[in-house]
Amino acid sequence: MSIIKVSKMPRPIKWRQVGFVPEVTHFKPIGIPMQALEEVSLSFEELEAIRLKDELGLHQEKCAQRMGISRPTFHRVLVSARKKIAEALTVGKAIRIEGGNFEMIWRKFRCRQDGYEWEVPYDSKVDEDIRRCPQCKTPNAQMLPSHGRGGRGRGRRWGQQKT
Repeated sequence: MSIIKVSKMPRPIKWRQVGFVPEVTHFKPIGIPMQALEEVSLSFEELEAIRLKDELGLHQEKCAQRMGISRPTFHRVLVSARKKIAEALTVGKAIRIEGGNFEMIWRKFRCRQDGYEWEVPYDSKVDEDIRRCPQCKTPNAQMLPSHGRGGRGRGRRWGQQKT
């Protein structure tokens, strides 16, 4: 009798939804040259979890919903981010924000004048400039329904490449 070993295929990567990418992606202790420091790498979805929960003060269920993941997955991402930040602050390591499995979420607008449609990052401040049509320059655009999280942005993915 022979035993056939069946290997399980890994689950496909679930892309996390991120509404903010910072302009500054490196932080380090003052007075220590970068080459003398160890680094902690914080992914963009870990930063988004910190931003939603700790900066904006949202409940975990709402945070998970905004990121398009389950509440337990959100909790794991948040715990991982907090641990990395605590390590960097207490041991004196640099923090580099990079990579991860995420896609940007977008808000969609339509010009009432000419029907032109465009997208802006989800967490952009919605003001007169955002509502100004890039095509005809009139400031009378309407925001289109966002399916709860701002849309997917037509597959625009930043960070780790799909394999």
